[in-house]
Amino acid sequence: MNKAALYITAASTVSHQPTFGNPGFSSTLGPIVADNALISPDYKAYIDPGLLRRMSKILRMAVACSKDCIAQAEIEQPDAIVVGTGLGCLHDTEKFLNTSLTVDGLLPPTSFIQSTHNTMAGQISLSIGNHGYNMTHTQNTLSFEHALLDASMLLREGDRHVLVGAADEHIDILEDIAAQLSFEAPARLTSGASFFVLSKENRGNAAAILTDVHTTGGIENAEAEIDAFLIRNGLNASDVDLVFHAGEPVQGVKGNVPYLPLSGVYATASAFALHYAVDSLQTNASLKNVLICNALRKSNLGLILLQSVEA
Repeated sequence: MNKAALYITAASTVSHQPTFGNPGFSSTLGPIVADNALISPDYKAYIDPGLLRRMSKILRMAVACSKDCIAQAEIEQPDAIVVGTGLGCLHDTEKFLNTSLTVDGLLPPTSFIQSTHNTMAGQISLSIGNHGYNMTHTQNTLSFEHALLDASMLLREGDRHVLVGAADEHIDILEDIAAQLSFEAPARLTSGASFFVLSKENRGNAAAILTDVHTTGGIENAEAEIDAFLIRNGLNASDVDLVFHAGEPVQGVKGNVPYLPLSGVYATASAFALHYAVDSLQTNASLKNVLICNALRKSNLGLILLQSVEA
């Protein structure tokens, strides 16, 4: 990314924490425990009841967060909608596969249609009557970062406001799959959705500046990648006030906060970390530079650099 400032003018998250519609939540978070349920807003305030009945959990989260962001940003329509997801609409995928095993003859199409990864972006578009650019990125644990890169390029090519976010959902079979693969999750497997409005200009409502985004795969030396990323932004580790990380702490930074114990584990949990970082910047005036380091999958590295609006 080049260095023209991009502003985060809205942020909304549905998670296992009291994040939705709750500015200042970053100062009250604690680790998720076994009985923490997803904290859902009153979806009827955002979605027509007739549509709501036919929506899976991930669609409800995505649409509600999107509409909340649009209201916060005080825009009529975003110029584009960009979504990242690692595993997509798992509940509807499971439902479709189970139906294919139990129903003879033609299968009802709804679960298949809603099982595709781009269903969220499409449903958001339908819900708000948007006819602009609509894209879904699915690059495993870097899906959200790629969505951010896409949104950033759109703004630099002329768009004014882009709705960008990510969502993934937990279903019970993931626990069985994780056990069979001997996957030792660093925290509980969960669901979550986080959406943002990225804007080219600050109309007095900017919460943070998105300074840079970087992704790389097949890494051998994460520390060197992080140092190079900071250097190209005119910083070194001592200039970073706070790091939210999945994986190893970043060396040379005083404040390192592991975000997976707070978000739970899902492919796009770095979107939760972004909202956590934005809220922290808004509530703590001493923070100037905040880094999100996503090494949820050891071979992948996603880096997001934020600055306070006053920096």
